[in-house]
Amino acid sequence: MIDPLQAKWDSRHRVERIGGDRPSPYLVSIEPLLPSVGSAIDVGGGAGRNAIWLARKGLDTTVADISPVALARAARLAGEAGVEIATIRLDLESDPFPPGPWNLVVTINFLFRPLFAPLVERIAPGGLLVVSQPTVRNLERHPRPPREFLLEAGEIVDLCPSLDPIQHTEDWTVEGRHEAHFVGYRPGAED
Repeated sequence: MIDPLQAKWDSRHRVERIGGDRPSPYLVSIEPLLPSVGSAIDVGGGAGRNAIWLARKGLDTTVADISPVALARAARLAGEAGVEIATIRLDLESDPFPPGPWNLVVTINFLFRPLFAPLVERIAPGGLLVVSQPTVRNLERHPRPPREFLLEAGEIVDLCPSLDPIQHTEDWTVEGRHEAHFVGYRPGAED
């Protein structure tokens, strides 16, 4: 029997390009901060728009998502783009997070608070976490996503206490959403 959450996302990915074809504008805007080599994982990355962009930048990239439909699309689109990505079908709310270590972990528009502790543990020393997530202020203009999937003011820093924040902003985007943007650095032995 198919998990109801998987069925929901499979259905949505069959009929629409969630997130569009282009990578996250925030991710693109911080390109100079990102590593150019190493391993990256796009958490809840759907059809791979961010993973494909990261692979084009030279990273060994994996996309993890609950939807096999989205992952099949990601693999196809990566092939069309001339890059390779790995795909992992994963229920990020119940399955263990992939072991890594990851030089870059990206989570764009995906929030499951209990995932942050194991996710941060799997970041390689010297690695980065990149988060872009709507905040509760987004409800001032938009009814969705629902409150449970929105960050409180400053919450992202609290979810990642062992990371050194490199960048943290919370503001309205050009697209009209109120989002928290965060880049956190995992200190290494050389720090």
